[in-house]
Amino acid sequence: MKKGYWVIAWKAISDPAAVERYIAPGTDAILAHGGRILAGGLPDKAYEEGQSSRLVLVEFDSLQSAISAYESADYQASLIHLVGAAERDVRVIEGLA
Repeated sequence: MKKGYWVIAWKAISDPAAVERYIAPGTDAILAHGGRILAGGLPDKAYEEGQSSRLVLVEFDSLQSAISAYESADYQASLIHLVGAAERDVRVIEGLA
């Protein structure tokens, strides 16, 4: 079965304290749904039109698991902390193998 991934690009953070409040419940929800945070932070290098913004890569056992985790009540509840505090681009993709 192919794995599923969240690719999260933090476009802007206007309230770092609110983002900090999101991290614990957001991480707990990700882990509770079988997610594994593979990488996170600022890029070491950005090429072409890449931006130097915070990125996070999360792996799940399947595409459906990745979608279900994002849509889960507990993860959605964690997002309340980001309203008006951060702008993100979140994409869910299926792995190649």
